[in-house]
Order: sequence, then C-alpha cells, then structure tokens
Amino acid sequence: MENDVVKSENLQEEVNLLREKLSDLATRLTSKEDKISELELLIKWYKEKLRLDAHKKYGASSEQSQGEQLGFFDEAEITADRKASEPDIEQITYNRKKRVGKREEDFSSLPVETVTHELLEAQQTCAECGEQLHVMGKEIRKELVIIPAQVKVKEHIRHVYSCRNCEKTRESVPVIKAPMPEPVIKGSAASPSAVAHIMAQKYVTYIPLYRQEQEFNRQGINISRQTMANWMVKATTDWLEPLYERLRKELLTNYVLHADETTVQVLHEPGRKAVSKSYMWLYRTSGDTAKPIVLYDYQQTRSSSHPKRFLSEWKGYLHTDGYSGYHSLPEITPVGCWAHMRRKFDEAISGMTPQECEKSAAQTGLEYCNRLFTQEKVFEKLSAEERFKQRKEQSQPVAEAFFAWVRGLNALPKSLLGKAVHYACEQQKYLMNVYLDGRLELSNNRAERSIKPFVMGRKNWLFCNTPKGARASSVIYSVIETAKENGLKPFEYLKFLFETIPNSTTGELDSFLPWSSSVPAECKSLR
Repeated sequence: MENDVVKSENLQEEVNLLREKLSDLATRLTSKEDKISELELLIKWYKEKLRLDAHKKYGASSEQSQGEQLGFFDEAEITADRKASEPDIEQITYNRKKRVGKREEDFSSLPVETVTHELLEAQQTCAECGEQLHVMGKEIRKELVIIPAQVKVKEHIRHVYSCRNCEKTRESVPVIKAPMPEPVIKGSAASPSAVAHIMAQKYVTYIPLYRQEQEFNRQGINISRQTMANWMVKATTDWLEPLYERLRKELLTNYVLHADETTVQVLHEPGRKAVSKSYMWLYRTSGDTAKPIVLYDYQQTRSSSHPKRFLSEWKGYLHTDGYSGYHSLPEITPVGCWAHMRRKFDEAISGMTPQECEKSAAQTGLEYCNRLFTQEKVFEKLSAEERFKQRKEQSQPVAEAFFAWVRGLNALPKSLLGKAVHYACEQQKYLMNVYLDGRLELSNNRAERSIKPFVMGRKNWLFCNTPKGARASSVIYSVIETAKENGLKPFEYLKFLFETIPNSTTGELDSFLPWSSSVPAECKSLR
C-alpha cells in the first residue's frame, strides 16, 4: 500500500514536471511566432521604404492621377452605357488659310535685319539668249542671331560753371554744376545695369558668382566675386530693403496668405557651426488679389517666433503645410494643405507592389483626395461666395466621409499607410478650415511653387557666406519673384529701380512697386 502511494506521488511529480516543460515550450513557441511576425512586419516596412525611395529616384514626380479616372468615384464610368449606339458622323471638307508657323510667332517681337542677296548687274543676263533677266520671285530664310552680352565703360563728365565777373569783383563766387544722375553705389564703378545683371544671373538663372567671375575674365574684364558680392549687398541695403518693407506692408493688407519654409546653410553665423541649418521663410499672397507679392525672410531657426514677428498685428487665414509652428499664431487661422494629405497616400501606394495596391486602403484614400481636387477644378472660375456655397454642398461631405473612413482604419503606425492615417487624424482640424471661406484654396502649392526658385538656386550656390549676405539674398529674391508674379522681366525691372530710386526726390516708393503705372513698358513681359 505504501509503495503504491510513493509511486503515485512520483508519477504526479513527473506529470507536473512534464506540464512545466510543455508550458515552457509553448511560451518559447509563442515568443518565436511573435518574433517571426515582428520580423515579417519589419521586412514589409523595409520593402515599402525601398519601393518608395526607388519611386522618388526614378519614378514620375507628379502626384496627379492620370487623366480624370478616379476609381469608384468616376461618375463617367458609373453612368456609361456601352450598349448605346455611336452618333452619326458628318464629314465636312473645306479650305482654310495656312496657319502662321510657331517660329514666326516666337520671333514676331524681335527686330529684323534684312540681308538681300542679288546677282551682280553683269550676271543678270540669260545664258541662252543674252537678254536681261528679271526678278520672278524671292526665297526667304529666317535665322535667329545671338549677340553675346556687350560690356562698355560709360564716362560721366559733369561741367562746372562759375562767373568770371564775380571772380574779379566779389569775394564769393557762385558755382553751378550741371545735373548728373546719382550712382547706384557711390565711389564705385557699378552701374544700374551691371548690378541688375549680376543679380539676375545669380537669382534668376542660378549662376554663382564664381562662374560669373570666370565669364567676365573670358571677356577680359577683371571683376572679383568679392566685388560683385559687395555691390549686391550695398545696392540691396540702400535701395531694395526700403522697397521690401513697403511690399511687406502691402502684403499684410491681404486677408488670405500662404507660408512655407526651407533650409539654407550660412557659413559664418556668430556662435554657430558652419554646418548648422538656418531657414528661409516665405510669405505670399493668395489667388484672390490683383497685386501678387512674394517675400522671403532669412532666420537662423525654425521657431514659430519668426512668423509670429513677421505677421505681427495681422489677422486672417494662413495656408501652411503640417508644421505645428504655424498652429499657435495668435488671431490667425491655419488652413491645412490637402496636397500634402494626398502625397501621404501616394507615397503609401509607391511602396506597394501592383497586386497590393489594387483595392487597397491607400488607393481608396488617394481617390478621396483626387475627388476633392477634381471638384475644385470646377469651382475655380466661380466667385468666392459661389465657391463657398458649392463646397458646402458638394466638397465638404466628401471630406467628412474621408475622415470618418480614415478613423476606422487599423494600420500599422510605422508603415507608410499608418503615417498617412496619423497625418490625417492629426491635421483634420486644419484641413477642414478650407470650408470656412470661399477665398481659401485646397492646397499650399502656391507657396511651394514660389519657394522653388530658391531651392533651385541653392543647388548651384549651395550656401550663403554671412548673415548679411543671406539677408540680402532674401530681399533680392523677394523683389525678383514679386516682379515675375506681376509679369515683369527681372533684369529690366531691377535696372529701372537702380536708375530711378537713387534719383527720387520725394522718397515715395509706391511709384516703384511692380504694379505701378510708372514702371516702363520695356520692363513688362510679352507673355
């Protein structure tokens, strides 16, 4: 009996030990399965990122859908009747005057130099009968002639007059000087056209000063890049900065603005390393104004204190991207950018295979955004009041349905789709602000297009040397981009400013603004 009890106890111990081993084995298997699942998700994330990077490097940069196809939102596909017969086609034949070629249209504004090619008088006899030849027709060939930039020295000689009689009879002799225009930079050889040319070369065609220096040297002219930099900074400080401040004052009279920012490297900032990131902020008018203005503002940081200072005492709607620094500005209503929202879903699609993309949540999100932009094209030509009404009736319900749908998604936080979902939930309040006023726009693309010239230039000249140079660059870019927005040619407009502002006696700057009637016709673009 006693042996049976001992055996039973030993058997129970073995069972318990076996259970412990099985439990430990199950725990290990669960842990391995979890680890495998985690690794599978990590591999999927890396694949998404590799596909997205490849798309950014080699794929098309446009985020717009091809044509007007919008998946399940495509009303044309829904209402199409494939059984309907094609309409009868009536064939019409007629003659019409040959359209003037594109070359003639492109060259129509250029001066024409005519070169006539004729036979010598002795050659104007018929080789067969010896009679006099006559002109039976003409052949005309047009060619474009390029005259490289010409550089010359303009010497100003001012005559000084005095009275000989007073020289003999009086102690004081009146001296009268002939009038002469003031220079753009006193004590310098810089002319208005030279400074305007250097600025336009660097900030319009993105040619750095060292390349301009080389080009001048090839023409036998010794102008160092340091001299050119000094000319630009001095001319900007004296004449363009007051105009910039006048433009800023005019900018803040608008109730709807756009803002954006990008990085810039400034080598010699006090107390900062040369590799430190500084920022070029951009503020511009919206599409509801007849006086477009684009202003850049150089600052060392991305702090929200900079737009707060620049927009001090201003109230209105500010189009921005998702940067939170704009969201705390007092008396300002941030308006989010649906183009950024669409971009998130577009990136999620770029990280998928074609099989994964079909009927995916990323594709559905993109189609929601595309439908909003398609509707917006219809609203473009409407007045602000009518646009506000149509958006309330047609566009806002789509946006509300989008956010209701997106909040029901269960996406992995670190995946590209998860990032799109997070962005949508975080930015919903600001994205929906577009429906508060008919003057607002669905995206902040207007600001992105305006900051692009600076980004393109930065690829060539890479950095600014000093804060003073960065400040001058921001002012020059502002004047040039505002001129372009108003249909002016940058070089001609800058030349006009440097010729006239130094010789202005009133100090009034309104007559020099890009939309002023005082701006000469040669400054205005033909297109």
